[in-house]
Amino acid sequence: MGQLDSLLEKNREWADAIKEEDPTFFQKLSEQQAPEYLWIGCADSRVPANQIVNLMPGELFVHRNVANVVVHTDFNCLSVLQFAIDVLKVKHVLVVGHYGCGGVKAALNNEGFGLIANWLRHVQDVRDKYLDVLEDVSAEQDRVDRLCELNVVEQVNHVCQNNIVQEAWKRGQKLTVHGFVYDLKDGLLRDMGLHIGSDGDKDEIRQSSVEALVSRPVRSGRQK
Repeated sequence: MGQLDSLLEKNREWADAIKEEDPTFFQKLSEQQAPEYLWIGCADSRVPANQIVNLMPGELFVHRNVANVVVHTDFNCLSVLQFAIDVLKVKHVLVVGHYGCGGVKAALNNEGFGLIANWLRHVQDVRDKYLDVLEDVSAEQDRVDRLCELNVVEQVNHVCQNNIVQEAWKRGQKLTVHGFVYDLKDGLLRDMGLHIGSDGDKDEIRQSSVEALVSRPVRSGRQK
């Protein structure tokens, strides 16, 4: 038996289950994709985008990297963003972080090494920007989670600043950028209050989100 036979078997079981429910599903899926959402999230294996929001293949366009970072020079992320907005015409871009993120923790504590240390410098820029906010949080895990939240705020801002999004808004395309944090402990998404649908909204909404974070304990606003 090959090393990956179990995965292939699981794939067959999954495909058979889908076809039993809808015999034409894969035929329709192969002809086009028309998702309304682009998910920009962390590469963490515990954060499976489609499953979290209970969407089928074809309903969610996904880009993932360590610590859900949006960098203006990352052509991988930018290519996904442009294809999603200009070709697929998605209506929503979701920036999704998660509590307990290992990349964020490493950035907070200067624990990165090798290539990942350079990548996490982007999260450390967020850390340094909000150092006074983080210093007010006593427990280390709470500081990690607060930085996870602040990182989402800043990455949403980076999406909104990008010329791909800016051009979409200028031509009147309906597009809203959102920020969420996923909680591994209960499987729920926490709304960060970031729903930005125009360039004129982004600064005020971003500031309101930061002020709301600072005024409440870490994770206090999560759903029960």
